[in-house]
Amino acid sequence: MINLKGRVAIVTGAGGGLGRTHALLLAQRGAHVIVNDLGRGAESVAQEIIEAGGQARAILCSVTDEALVQEMVLETLKSWGRVDILVNNAGILRDKSFAKMSLDDFRLVIDVHLMGSVNCTKAVWEIMREQKYGRIVMTTSSSGLYGNFGQSNYGAAKLALVGFMQTLALEGAKYDVRVNCLAPTAATQMTQGILPDEQLAKLRPEFVSPAVLALVAEDAPTRAIVCAGAGGFEIANITMTQGIYVAGDPPSADELAARWAELADRRGELVPEQGWVQSQHELKKAGLVISQTKGG
Repeated sequence: MINLKGRVAIVTGAGGGLGRTHALLLAQRGAHVIVNDLGRGAESVAQEIIEAGGQARAILCSVTDEALVQEMVLETLKSWGRVDILVNNAGILRDKSFAKMSLDDFRLVIDVHLMGSVNCTKAVWEIMREQKYGRIVMTTSSSGLYGNFGQSNYGAAKLALVGFMQTLALEGAKYDVRVNCLAPTAATQMTQGILPDEQLAKLRPEFVSPAVLALVAEDAPTRAIVCAGAGGFEIANITMTQGIYVAGDPPSADELAARWAELADRRGELVPEQGWVQSQHELKKAGLVISQTKGG
């Protein structure tokens, strides 16, 4: 059984929906929880935890405000002396087709989802490294992984969080800082009107939060992209096909186009351990053996 007794967690966007159920579940398993959100919902959730016998504090601030995020983390340290868990859940929607979307709405969604997660992660990163323990969850989305009409801003932010996670998991490994992504499907305030009521009824946030608990446990994985909803759980991967080698200096674009089906063949596809693996794979095809293990 996953036990978080003595652990300290910060959950952003926790005044309702997914964030609320994440916070409640972490508290039920013994974590002290900072419930962060913009509105008074955060105070209600914190009180709910306290009334159930747990420990919680509500801190109201926007994740886009770097100074206030730093202050939130300092307040967490003053209250409980450490930060073990960060769940980056705060988010907004500004859905429109790209043709009709203003750049202000594009920037706003990037700022909340991506830079909000960056601000919060930066504020706890050195703390976790120094204590040689940390668990961080980024909230990605199927819209980022696979696309969704009318969500170019949201999809861009959400896939950016996957790239952020991939590198932080590498950089945090020797400090036992494990970083993962969650792609939830849940009926929340942000999904009202998008799905039929019958489907929304089967997509309660409580069916997603167990994935968060698994991703912040002591024996949690790292660099996982977990999809969750309605009791279903899956792992998503960024893969690379075996591909082809096209001779020439430079290679022939015509041959590349002619062999596209071979290039796209997914049999034996790879899940690279880091970005440098792509370079190794390509140079190996060219007859070069590369021993370097890191790079771009």
